[in-house]
Amino acid sequence: MGSTGAVTAERTGERHGVADASGLAILAACAAWALIASGVGGGRPDGVLLAILAVAAGYAGGRIAGALLPVAAPCAGALAGVCLAAAAPHVTPGPASSAPLGPIGATAALLSLSAGAVCCAAWAARGPALRLCLRLAAVGVVCCAALLGSTAGFLACAGILLCSLAGALTRRAPGLAGFALAAVLVAGASWAVAEEVLPRGLTASLEGQLGPHRVGLWRDAGDLAGAHPAFGVGPGRFGDASPTVTEGLLPDDKPHSALLQQAAEQGFTGVVLLTAAFGWVLFALWRSPRSTAVVLTAGAALTAVAAVATLGNALSVTSVTAGAGLLAGIATARPLPEGRETGSGETDRLP
Repeated sequence: MGSTGAVTAERTGERHGVADASGLAILAACAAWALIASGVGGGRPDGVLLAILAVAAGYAGGRIAGALLPVAAPCAGALAGVCLAAAAPHVTPGPASSAPLGPIGATAALLSLSAGAVCCAAWAARGPALRLCLRLAAVGVVCCAALLGSTAGFLACAGILLCSLAGALTRRAPGLAGFALAAVLVAGASWAVAEEVLPRGLTASLEGQLGPHRVGLWRDAGDLAGAHPAFGVGPGRFGDASPTVTEGLLPDDKPHSALLQQAAEQGFTGVVLLTAAFGWVLFALWRSPRSTAVVLTAGAALTAVAAVATLGNALSVTSVTAGAGLLAGIATARPLPEGRETGSGETDRLP
């Protein structure tokens, strides 16, 4: 039995090493490409570099905290996220604040991360009473999103809670594949709106949900990406090149879509790197030694953040990028020997 445990631990370390090396390479490539695009087209790459640093720092901190405090660490992160979302609603200024989806930005993303963290803590908890209390806390996060007027945050948190409850009944690979498909569908829909390739009735319906100003920003981003496909116009230069920004009443120089901003400012190579970064997160979750329920809960929350970032300006806020890295680190942390149990009390096998 001892030799079997040693082999399992060695394989776990190897899987962790592959995921970590892949993530390091992708984040380094993102930083390098931001500098290259800035050198070619001008611009200010400091925002991109800060976001990359926040993700890396959050991931490293999450790996440590998740191993030492698998319940307390996500609870503390969730509390911090809810406090930031409630105390700083001004971090989500946007052109579509009166649209049916509400302000799609950092508030929705922070609440999504908080809901995912609480649900992860619930699955890591041992006692049924504590687990029930944490799930009630997750319901509280959903209610908080409703009270803050974030319709997107409410829908995301409710979906994360449902996905977490279904996590014990779902296999890891199909669940993560479903999250990847959902992210692709949201990204494809936003790109289709920007390129005006959808049927007229559907386009009008989406414009009503998103707001005409946001849609105008997306179309400007699509035009800039088509005119500068290789390197984009340069990091941070969308506001200087977008006619809709100059005509708008709000002092906001972002297209409110991470995908389209990346395409406009860093070209299609930047889009590929952004997609690779999200793919790496799902790959790291697939390789995680944590229980499948924890992995799928974190995957649901991070997919919700990706969707919010595709529709809003969430990734422009450092607390969101750091929080996403923190949750990913907690969900991929190698647990201590006494903590290697699933929510049902059975040892979870690695994929």
